[in-house]
Amino acid sequence: MPVRTNRYSVPIRLIGKRVRVVLHASHLVVYDQNVEVARHERLIAKGAVRLDLDHYLEVLVRKPGAFPGSTALEQACSAGRFTPVHDVWWDQARKIHGERDGTRALIEVLLLGRHLPHEHVVAGLAAALRAGAMTADAVALEARKAAQAETEPIPTVGQLGSGNPPATVTSLHEWRLAHLPADTRPLPSVAPYDQLLRRRRTSGSDHREGEAQ
Repeated sequence: MPVRTNRYSVPIRLIGKRVRVVLHASHLVVYDQNVEVARHERLIAKGAVRLDLDHYLEVLVRKPGAFPGSTALEQACSAGRFTPVHDVWWDQARKIHGERDGTRALIEVLLLGRHLPHEHVVAGLAAALRAGAMTADAVALEARKAAQAETEPIPTVGQLGSGNPPATVTSLHEWRLAHLPADTRPLPSVAPYDQLLRRRRTSGSDHREGEAQ
């Protein structure tokens, strides 16, 4: 999106659509009608570009090959939004799932940032990495655990190989089962089926006797 002499990103769904921009001394805010959809630090140099990686995730999850080396990723690294923990987890995910699927898994993790605080996602990545769980579901579960334990420190990359005991990651399926209410219904009875079988045996016996006569 061009603003004066520079360009700023907006969510992919708004490309080609008219939006409203409010310029401030140090930043600018983009509105779709009355809803804020983007906020950027204001660029000073002419012809510069400011990209928010989050604005492109819907496209990148379908085309993960465009993710490595992208300008949006480079700027996210410079801004500290894409941390060394992200990078280590991504590297391990690619080793396990392959380049394309490992990168797609990382992009799915980045999408968690729309619903969970950034620091909790980083904590979830670190916990999943220690446990060797290279899936977005595992990171989501660990990030929610971190949200429930605000006082616990967030692991750093240096702690990942410090010899600490492996973290235990519970699958989402196991977590859901553990939170289901107790089943108090009585066990089913097979008595009606036994009666049906006895009737079938009796009927078959009568039929064979009739044929013998």
